[in-house]
Amino acid sequence: MSRRLRCVAMVLLGAVLLGTVGLSLGTWYGGRGVTPPSSDQAQSLAAQLLPGAVSVNSGRVVHDYRWGVHLAADDLGSGREFFWYDDGDDCGLAEQLRRNAGTQGWQGLGRVPGYLCDGWRAERDGLTVALEYSASGTELTIAAAAPGKFLASTVAGTLAGAAAGAALFGWVARRRRPVPLLVCTLVTVGLLPGAALTWAALGPGIVTEPVWPVWPALAPLLVPLWLVLLLVGVYAFPKRETGTDPSSRVTAVVVSVACALAPVVMTTALVLMFLRAQPLR
Repeated sequence: MSRRLRCVAMVLLGAVLLGTVGLSLGTWYGGRGVTPPSSDQAQSLAAQLLPGAVSVNSGRVVHDYRWGVHLAADDLGSGREFFWYDDGDDCGLAEQLRRNAGTQGWQGLGRVPGYLCDGWRAERDGLTVALEYSASGTELTIAAAAPGKFLASTVAGTLAGAAAGAALFGWVARRRRPVPLLVCTLVTVGLLPGAALTWAALGPGIVTEPVWPVWPALAPLLVPLWLVLLLVGVYAFPKRETGTDPSSRVTAVVVSVACALAPVVMTTALVLMFLRAQPLR
């Protein structure tokens, strides 16, 4: 029973890790080809949705990079226009945007939970608008909407990655020791930090921020260590754990050290990434 449970655990781990990689690839591919709004277009839309409201601040936000990785001009999340308003606490702008968006043909009108009041989000003509209330004020954001292929690409990438991960880890789990432990350690060290940061970056929705830059940003930190651990694994794979073979003790020590390094490396990588991962505004 314990062996079967270990196999199930490894299959689930592989599905989660490689499924997250597939999700990131799917969001990158599905988000290609968008066109961020121009400044004149954004100002015109803001005036249509909130006529009479005076913005106290506005400006175009260009995500030149995310997590230290440069975004292309047509990547989803590469640019947006924002407008700040002084709405007090009467939620008048939220009601105005809801009413005007409904009469002007905006689709998918949805509520956005806010600090004092709930805002609204809607889409039209490849653009998305969102009025949000936060502790620092009321913000109207106009950005490119996710393309039609985005959801299908994200789901397909996630399912393909999860299937590949489950198949790989399921096959490894049936090998003789220490193969499962070594492979599980190597793949976990290489993928778990990126998977954790990916899910942290998703926030309330997949399109909140581009998540795929997490992986190329982590590569310079983890690839050298992964290669070192791979050499350790190559050395340990031919060894056989027998009670009379002295080399089994060496293998056990090597495997134990490799496994002990995993949480240390993951913690260090996560701390470094969070320190350098602020987007350029």
